[in-house]
Amino acid sequence: MLNTPRASLSFTIKSLLVGATAAIASLSIALPAVADDFPTRPLNVVVGFGTGGSADRLARIMSGHISEEVGVPVQVTNRPGAGTQVASNYVLNVPDDGYTLYASTFAPYLPNSILTGGANFSVDDFSYINFQWFDLDLIAANKDSGYEDLPSLLEAIREERGQVRGAVVQGSAGHLMVRLLLDEAGIPQENLNLVTYNSGGEARSAVAGGQVDFVSISAQGSEGIREFLTPLAIVSDERIEQWDALPINEALAPMDLEVPVLQGSMRGFAVTSEMERQHPERFEKLSSAIQSALARKDVQEQLERNEMGGVWVGPERSNELMRENYQVFEKYAHLLN
Repeated sequence: MLNTPRASLSFTIKSLLVGATAAIASLSIALPAVADDFPTRPLNVVVGFGTGGSADRLARIMSGHISEEVGVPVQVTNRPGAGTQVASNYVLNVPDDGYTLYASTFAPYLPNSILTGGANFSVDDFSYINFQWFDLDLIAANKDSGYEDLPSLLEAIREERGQVRGAVVQGSAGHLMVRLLLDEAGIPQENLNLVTYNSGGEARSAVAGGQVDFVSISAQGSEGIREFLTPLAIVSDERIEQWDALPINEALAPMDLEVPVLQGSMRGFAVTSEMERQHPERFEKLSSAIQSALARKDVQEQLERNEMGGVWVGPERSNELMRENYQVFEKYAHLLN
């Protein structure tokens, strides 16, 4: 029988245990991580507007294609109100597990809800997967209103206090542009009977139906009511093929006025920044699903038929664009207070 001193035996056992522990640790490092089966249940796309608007139509078309890419159903839920603040707060308060996507016209509504709406979140609380639809704003009159150009509309607002009715979506770039036009022209804001809506669909229905005299709203989403409109100006530095309208400052030239050309709408999909931090692999799956969908010819053809944008700029550029838009909006948002 081997006569081993107690201290030596204790050291030997301890050494064996340490060695075994190290071997197990190294083995666990070498083994691949357990794959995340996400998603295993339906995804929910929360839209920051009511039904019928541009963001809603985009979400409903894209949801079917995203579903095909991820292999589970994708449902759409509308949570309009407070210039998308209702939807933003909802998304920020559900679990950060990747099962909730946020679809909206993020610019300019998100900056406005922060700068003028008292929101208790920031643009950095969201991680923007992709902005796929960029749009310029159109100022257009109902065809029966009698307004044929922008100066005649502004002069009517100046002279006929409270008689001219306008439609905008609350907190939109179109809303800010109307306020900016009145400010630059020296027209009291209260001279205009301005009606604010929670969705582009409602605002367009109002001008098409003659409930208001004019609308300031995204151009591309207004194709469906073209026959009811007289275009007065496009908020751009140059003409665009789709609309026979003067660029905003060219339209204002007879009044010797000039306004900043505000960046138009940016629509797409986002999640919370906390979701990306906690589940980067899930964020990547969602990003890849949207990118793959937009790479499909049938998807692009459907978007084109519905006069929607379908570009892929990716998370990095989308987040940069959001921060840039916030800075521009911050400069002029006081006009909406």
